[in-house]
Amino acid sequence: MKTASKIKAKKSWAKAVVRPAVEFPLTQLSVKSGKIPTGLRGTLYRNGPARLERGGVNAGHWFDGDGAILAVHFTDTGATGVYRYVQTAGYQAEEKANKFLYTNYGTIAPSPLWLRWIQPVKNTANTSVLALPDRLLALWEGGPPHALDLQTLKTHGIDNLGCGNRGFNYSAHCKRDPITGNIFNFGVIPGVNAKLNVYKSNSTGKIVQKATVNLDGVPLLHDFVFAGKYLIFCVPPVRLNLAPALARISSYGDSFEWKPRLGTQILVFDSETLALVSRSDTDPWYQWHFANGFVGVDGLVKIDLVRFPDFKSNQRLKEVATGETSTDAEGSLWRICIDPQTGKVTAVEQLLDKPCEFPVVPASEVGQESRYIYLATCRPGTDIIAERYEAIARFDTRDRALTIADCGENRYPGEPIYVPDISSEKGWILTVVYDGNSDKSEVWIFESDELSHPPICQLELPGVIPLGFHGTWKSAV
Repeated sequence: MKTASKIKAKKSWAKAVVRPAVEFPLTQLSVKSGKIPTGLRGTLYRNGPARLERGGVNAGHWFDGDGAILAVHFTDTGATGVYRYVQTAGYQAEEKANKFLYTNYGTIAPSPLWLRWIQPVKNTANTSVLALPDRLLALWEGGPPHALDLQTLKTHGIDNLGCGNRGFNYSAHCKRDPITGNIFNFGVIPGVNAKLNVYKSNSTGKIVQKATVNLDGVPLLHDFVFAGKYLIFCVPPVRLNLAPALARISSYGDSFEWKPRLGTQILVFDSETLALVSRSDTDPWYQWHFANGFVGVDGLVKIDLVRFPDFKSNQRLKEVATGETSTDAEGSLWRICIDPQTGKVTAVEQLLDKPCEFPVVPASEVGQESRYIYLATCRPGTDIIAERYEAIARFDTRDRALTIADCGENRYPGEPIYVPDISSEKGWILTVVYDGNSDKSEVWIFESDELSHPPICQLELPGVIPLGFHGTWKSAV
């Protein structure tokens, strides 16, 4: 860890990262412009790292910030917002001590070396959220989820999802089958050779089925694909150097090594039985996030993802925590075709030659062919090394057209969330925007098929929401 100092940020986004966020209670939100659509009823939830400094010391990686959740409730009387830290055991202990106490992905605990062996890794609960009928789960892939109240965001504690094991890992990127309501997820259990646990839950979140397969070494596996009949895992050639990580001489993030000679491994599971259908190797690449997957009429699985040529993005994301980035490490949108019976890659195609991230499709189309992919991207002429994304966009997979919503200079939108209108066939795109010009955060609402037009509504938030990761929408009906 590095001693904190006054950062002279070159870009405005740094102000929404380096300062610890401040919670705010349930508050009526003011409409800055436009009008809230009458069919927009439900709640937007967003998660992300909100505190990267304690006692004058900075965390070692953007992934290590304590998680805080924003909820924006849309009702017949307007919109209200609440923002709260997830009250994990690690967060509470470090709040009391006013210093870092735990090792994390990119941070080494500031304790004597002999004590680091027995100290747990802090569950930061900072990556994504899953809205269940009776609770909200704050997700972080290195441990179990935390349950929160859907309205107030009060933390209830660790949720073992009925599996009877409080020590299990449950990834941040679960997938919900829009047809059955079943929820799929995974967890990697580290070891000399790691194990991949694959979970199926019912619509209440209770785990009802589990499968386990062995992995080669300890890879960094962040996301997977639900493609109707199949679950697809693309295991990139990144492996943990166990000795320095376990001895806490080096952080986990710094102990991962890019080994392209290993290639990317493709694992295909049957989504009904969770049986392993096939396993194969292909050319190396890295990915953090998938947009979607589906089975084509030819029987091949098509998966859309933001693909990186190597693992340099890990360094780039580490630099985000400092408020200044210098590593050129951007991904672009690709489609990969896989024969599910053999796991072999049959075709690879770049869909969009433009830096992008956080790709999503409408929740009702997950696992099926979806025409549109929504994502975060850059404004024309942006310095992609020093800047963060200042635009969101819709990519048409049929005609390959890209429609961009340029948020303007020094305005940084988060992951775009598609929201259906409860009273019509319309859809909306919601995103939380940090405005570096005014040092404020807002919720912007776009018509999903008119992203090139200005937002139809902008809501003012009472505090700054740091740049974060992922969110979800829970409809009122």
